[in-house]
Amino acid sequence: MAAQNTEIAVGGVVLAAAIGFAVYMGQATGFASSSSGYDLNASFRSIEGVTVGTDVRLAGVKIGTVTDIALNPQTFRADAQLTVQDDILLPDDTAVVISSEGLLGGNFVEILPGGSPFNLEEGAEIEDTQGAVSLISLLLKFVSGGDE
Repeated sequence: MAAQNTEIAVGGVVLAAAIGFAVYMGQATGFASSSSGYDLNASFRSIEGVTVGTDVRLAGVKIGTVTDIALNPQTFRADAQLTVQDDILLPDDTAVVISSEGLLGGNFVEILPGGSPFNLEEGAEIEDTQGAVSLISLLLKFVSGGDE
């Protein structure tokens, strides 16, 4: 009888740990967070390394996610839709840059707020964008020694 009680207790601990891990992973990936926010659009020459679900950060703090990426057949640019938290009001001269977490890290979308007294509204397009910089092309330029 004591062995059966021990097995039940150990099973309960393992189950509680699994549930705790699942809750933690849901919070860490943003899956469990509420989807409240407003959408902004931006068009990039290159959005390499960014996918749906990539973080949108302001001053290193996650304030949203990339919710959609599509190729615009007229401009041949990557159109991205970003969702930003409702409580973050961005000036209408805000810039968006694809940044890297480091030499081997992944990319994220960085918001660089401007100084305008007017804010972006739901569905607005951010005009000032800078696409991803390709590390391979930078290394090739360095090795070739040219300004190509």
